[in-house]
Parts: sequence; C-alpha cells; structure tokens
Amino acid sequence: MRKPPNVPFMDRPTAFTVGLKPLPLHAWLTPDWEAETLPRKRFLLARNPTETTGALSGSEAAQAEAAALVSQAVAAATDRGTLPNSADATPLAAAAHRVSDDLIVMEQRAGAWTATAVSLCAPTFFSLKDALGSDLSRLHAPVPAGEGFAERIARVFNAIRPDEPLERFNWTVQATAARFTPRSKPLKAAAATAASASALDLMHLRVERQTIRRLPQTGAVLFTIRVSLDPLRAVFAVPGAKQAFEEAWRTAPAELRAYKGWPAYEALVEASLDAG
Repeated sequence: MRKPPNVPFMDRPTAFTVGLKPLPLHAWLTPDWEAETLPRKRFLLARNPTETTGALSGSEAAQAEAAALVSQAVAAATDRGTLPNSADATPLAAAAHRVSDDLIVMEQRAGAWTATAVSLCAPTFFSLKDALGSDLSRLHAPVPAGEGFAERIARVFNAIRPDEPLERFNWTVQATAARFTPRSKPLKAAAATAASASALDLMHLRVERQTIRRLPQTGAVLFTIRVSLDPLRAVFAVPGAKQAFEEAWRTAPAELRAYKGWPAYEALVEASLDAG
C-alpha cells in the first residue's frame, strides 16, 4: 500500500478556489507517480481514440508547440517506440503517449479562451464532447460561482508568462479506483450497493494535479491534469490525514458538496471514518 503522492486537504481550504501557485520550470511535468499509469493510458488511447482525443481546425500550430514542450520535459524517461504509428495522429495525440497527464490546449477564439485540442484519459466527470470547443465560462458553468471563477481563470490565462508555469490541486472522493470516468453515475451506483465494511478500500481519494503553461510562440495555454487515486485506507495511514480529511469533509459548504456529488458517498465515508 503506497503513500499517496498528494493529500491536498492537509494544507488547503475545502472551498473551491483558484489556488494557483508558481511552479519551477524543472518541476512542471515530473516523472509518473505510478509506473503502470502510462501503459494503461496508451492502451486506452489506442482502443478509444474518438473518446479520448480531438481537435478543432486551426489548432495545429498550438498542438505542435505543446507537444514539443511535453517531449522536452519527459524525453529522458519516455520510450519513443510507443508513439502512435498513424500518419493521421495529431501532435497532441503523440504528446499524450509520452506523459500520463491529460492535455488541453486553450486558445483565444472569438475573444474567449477555448479548448481547441484535447487529450482526455482520466476525466473527472466530464467528457471529450463536453470539453472540446468549450470556452472557460462553459467549462466552469457547473462550478459554484462558476462565472466568477471562469473570469478569474481568464485573467490568469491573460497574464501568465512563458516559462513560468502555475500549479493547483483539486480533490474529491469516489467509489472504486476507476480512472476513465467521464460520468459519475457508475461510481454512485457502486456506492449505493456497497457494504459499509468495504468502505475503507472501496472509497478512494481522487486528486488532480493541474498546471497551466503559456506557449511562447502561439500564445496558447497548455492545461495539464494528472490524477492520482488512493483508497481511504492508505490516505488515513498518513500522519494527520484522517483528522484533516474529516474536518474538510464536515466543513465543506453545501453547494460544494452538491457539485462534487458527495451526498452519494456520505454513508461510506462515515463508515470509513469510523473504521479508520
């Protein structure tokens, strides 16, 4: 049972905030926390290409620039032989085979930051169809105070400088260790029929490490998301984590709990806290 790589509720508020912090360039795309994640991602990309990768016309230059930066960041740890063989593969699809992070290229379209190319293998309850072609307002519409949140993100996108990436963490809980989760319904169904005795191993902490980086040539922004999943049993083994989780869980605002779908997991989380 590994130690979870990130436990963000230990030192961050439960409220939904932008929470972006400067990130050293050398730490932008770090080696994977889990050796098996990238092979599984490559399998998913090959099996479900239309559900995992898409692009709008005109995004080719930004894709190529994003792919070059990803390749530079992970070149020493990546096997070139795993890249797609198809001549039709987009630059972003090739980059997606190099790193476990999901990759989203954002460009200015009609005055709004818009997702023009997307590779999505570990979506937290949204799909490629939801993301591709959507601007920040649409992407963040479900978020509590979503319009204001989107406006704050847009200001960050406007101001971010090349070679000065930013990082934030987002977390939730889910039933099972499923990684490709465009919809939460199957996870909630699993929780509804689960026995409380299995809660500590069934319920998982899902953490997104998100980064944004300006692409200097095209002016686009590359948004990356790396997901880690750990059972609450492993999370609670971290000194101080159970107490911090319990406080974050119990003090979360009602609108945030609803947005994250936490009422569906209430009984299992309480059983986990009792057992852990």
